[in-house]
Amino acid sequence: MAGLNHQACGVLGSSMRRREFITLLSGATVTWPLTARAQQPRKVPTIGFLGAGTSSVWSQWTAAFVQRLRELGWVEGRNVTIEYRSAEGRAERYSEIATEFARLKVDVIVTVGSAVPATMQVTTTIPIVFAIAVDPLGGGMVASLAKPGGNVTGFSIQAIELPGKRIELLRAVVPDLHRLAVIANVGYPVAVHEAAEVQAAAHKLGIEIEMLEIRRAEDIAPAFEKLKSGVQAILYVPGCTDKHEYRAYQHIGSGRATPHGSRFP
Repeated sequence: MAGLNHQACGVLGSSMRRREFITLLSGATVTWPLTARAQQPRKVPTIGFLGAGTSSVWSQWTAAFVQRLRELGWVEGRNVTIEYRSAEGRAERYSEIATEFARLKVDVIVTVGSAVPATMQVTTTIPIVFAIAVDPLGGGMVASLAKPGGNVTGFSIQAIELPGKRIELLRAVVPDLHRLAVIANVGYPVAVHEAAEVQAAAHKLGIEIEMLEIRRAEDIAPAFEKLKSGVQAILYVPGCTDKHEYRAYQHIGSGRATPHGSRFP
């Protein structure tokens, strides 16, 4: 929903073992050390680029990423190699692609927050840089914002205080709101955490919650069909930053008279 203020804070790991790598993706700049072997020919570093959506949807971000690398002295095909893979909006592809990157022995994996949990399950040694994540701490991606630890770092948009604000905005549209449906991607830990925050905030306000669980964009239409009568508003907690789910949600939800809102503007 528009008008929500997001508090941004960077998460930068200090325990990584590689040198000379700086990456920029979707407005997030992250510095990363890459290992240099003394007295040996320098190996051209390889970046594993894991896009959440289709290649066409991600083209503008990919171009910005490559351009920024060039500005920093890293020219694809000359002193850095980039392996591009797209999950095509299917969360189950994250693990498959991460496994391929591990087999290719890439030096670092660049992706988005939604892909991090699955990628962490595949490797604990290859550095993982996420361009953006809603709540990496609550999602179990990092140990803390100051000292993330492990092999994960990136840029965080803290939004854990916003569930209550979203409900307040819905109540401004529906003053007598007492029955709220929440659609959440249960395949994404951050979405599960946020949905729990929504439930807690709603409980304090005496609002009854009807949870509708999804795992991909294709699940949204059936979820809408399951809505019980009496639901006065719908709150969508997405689990994919490429907006595949949100577009499906907009398309299906636009045909309903029930007020609805989400994290996206």
